[in-house]
Amino acid sequence: MTKQSTYTANLPDVDGVYHYTSEEDRIWSELYQRQMTLLADKACREYLDGVRALGLRPDKVPQLGDVDRRLNETTGFGVEGVPALIPPSRFYELLSQGKFPLATFIRRREHIDYIEEPDIFHEVFGHCPLLTNRSYANFVRRFGEKAVGLGREYSWHLFRIFWFTVEFGLIDTPQGRRCFGAGIVSSPNETRAAMEGREAEFRPFDLMTVLRTPYRIDIVQPIYYVIDSFAQLESIIEEDIGARIREAKALGDFPPVFEAKAS
Repeated sequence: MTKQSTYTANLPDVDGVYHYTSEEDRIWSELYQRQMTLLADKACREYLDGVRALGLRPDKVPQLGDVDRRLNETTGFGVEGVPALIPPSRFYELLSQGKFPLATFIRRREHIDYIEEPDIFHEVFGHCPLLTNRSYANFVRRFGEKAVGLGREYSWHLFRIFWFTVEFGLIDTPQGRRCFGAGIVSSPNETRAAMEGREAEFRPFDLMTVLRTPYRIDIVQPIYYVIDSFAQLESIIEEDIGARIREAKALGDFPPVFEAKAS
């Protein structure tokens, strides 16, 4: 969250309106329609309900103010426009206030299939729909509060909880395993790997196991954790996370199941 970005934030005008070009609207449209088709039988019902609740349109990049208003009407959560990359401390602070940091730029066409840093498609299409679900929104807010309270010493391990749920989480449903993590629902490659692929490992969510699992941000994930319900996330975040992280550090990380990133 702190490295140099190749993108710059799109700033609002005096009325709070963000202006996007016709090409940027086309990129949003292509991404939106591709993912909605792919996710019809792969995303959980709560996510798909959230897309409808937010009133997301296939033809235009959404306005931050509209997303903020819709979220406030459902769970009281909101969003706040930020630069492409922000420090972890600011990220956690905003979550603790019930505001999801929202990058306001959209990826260029050369990055349409994959962008390492979050753009507005990843943020709004990926993260915001589930923030209309009260249990999920409570979990995200409490995660931010725990992160602020524990401080920097715990940040690295704590983010593993976020990574394997908010970014790359799966959930068991009566219809079978479904995806909800933003990194899955906003990426066709990740959607197919998590829902159709045979190479990944699927593990039931266990807090200590998650805290000891390393990950890489620039590859299709080799491991996914599966929750039973969003109420389970609310329960997990109320544990003594600091004590569990200290225990995880004492036990040490599991060996990575991926190759080290080339320097």
